[in-house]
Amino acid sequence: MAEKIYEMTYEGIKRMQDELEHRKTVVAAEIAERLKEARSLGDLSENSEYDDAKNEQAENEMLIMEIEATLKNARVIDEDEIDKSKVTLGAKVRIRDEETREEIDYILVSNKEEDIFSHRISSDSPLGAAISGKKRNQVVDVHTPMGVLRYKIMKISRPD
Repeated sequence: MAEKIYEMTYEGIKRMQDELEHRKTVVAAEIAERLKEARSLGDLSENSEYDDAKNEQAENEMLIMEIEATLKNARVIDEDEIDKSKVTLGAKVRIRDEETREEIDYILVSNKEEDIFSHRISSDSPLGAAISGKKRNQVVDVHTPMGVLRYKIMKISRPD
């Protein structure tokens, strides 16, 4: 079976590479130091500090493997090829809340690089799925636990 290809922005890939490097160096070294300190306390059979550090080490190694697998199967979205006539992965989209009239910019990305605090929304999220493939001036309804929200697509562009 073919492995899944993840279409990602250059910035998203760079963030993952930085996270991978941080986990392999800084986080791994911090965990190794905690393991060393816990070992110095003696009996490991009832040493919760040692158990916690071992669990953290296993979690860190799992995350490293996940990031490496994603990067191995990542394909950079060519920003020059982003279709500005409709919302696609990598596009910067300005939407307007039809109730409050507030406008906000988002970049539509894969779920591997979603970061709502940086206004990077996944194409799998309710909002991302609603605007995917839509054109400027179209109005979309987004179904959320708070009810239906209505947005108008004001502008589609390439990221800055």
